[in-house]
Amino acid sequence: MKEKIKEFIKKYLIGFILGVVSAGAIIVYAETYFPSNQVTYDNTESGMTSDNVQTAIDELYNTCFPPTAGDQILEDQPLEKDEYECRYFFTGANPNNYITFNNETAGWRIISVECDGKVKIMKKESITEIYWDYGSNGRNNWARPARLNTYLNGTYYNGLNTAAQNQIVSSDFGVGPAIYNNNNLSEQVNDENSKKWNGNIALPTLSEYYRTNSNENCKTYTLYNNNFNTCKNTTWMFNNTNWWTLTPYNIGNYMIYLVNSNTSHTTMSNANTVYNVRPTLYLSSEVQITGGNGTQNNPYTIK
Repeated sequence: MKEKIKEFIKKYLIGFILGVVSAGAIIVYAETYFPSNQVTYDNTESGMTSDNVQTAIDELYNTCFPPTAGDQILEDQPLEKDEYECRYFFTGANPNNYITFNNETAGWRIISVECDGKVKIMKKESITEIYWDYGSNGRNNWARPARLNTYLNGTYYNGLNTAAQNQIVSSDFGVGPAIYNNNNLSEQVNDENSKKWNGNIALPTLSEYYRTNSNENCKTYTLYNNNFNTCKNTTWMFNNTNWWTLTPYNIGNYMIYLVNSNTSHTTMSNANTVYNVRPTLYLSSEVQITGGNGTQNNPYTIK
């Protein structure tokens, strides 16, 4: 570690100081407080690409404190600020939200960037077809734990590579039940968040499916199902398969909301039915972008 620190000082700090001196200490000192790209310096000794004082300072700062994945994504992409929680969503038919995770190139997509710096992602395609909960006693209580909860946080999690496991941060997921036919998204978000479960992997909520839609006529259960032929084309989450959400129906103990591929309606089914599964998780706020621009052909890469 000490050798790395020495090398850093030699390469950046000393080189920077030499450059400052060569530019004229008095002028540079003033321009540091009143930043200007007018003041240049000799960067031969610094090892940096910048040849002016202000950008050299920025480069040095980014070397010491590289931006987090969340910060970088917010800077790169036009995310939509959520009205109900401190979150920023990718919306529309095909935004540039592809990301490589668990060595699966473009195998995941970013749902949102959270205000605490975490990045929420979900699997682009289903990993399997499975019960939400099993048997005649299948329940819609994720924290029970439901069979799918056990599978995702046991067998599936253990099958991820070590680097991927280290990039996941255990987080709160809203597992509260949503009212049927509710046309008030604020109430639905509150309903989902009325009950929390903390863990590594879960599923997208019903309201997240609506909030990633760029069409205002698709933002709730009623609106979506009244306009389903249009709504399925204005969200990247729709993928022509039947897949489970995390959200239970508020009446009874058995029904779960899902996205139906046949009609593209959001509908309900008994927890002991088999449907597709698209895992969802939070990347740590310490994760950084190492490359890519979020397109399917050039997805974000992380470390």
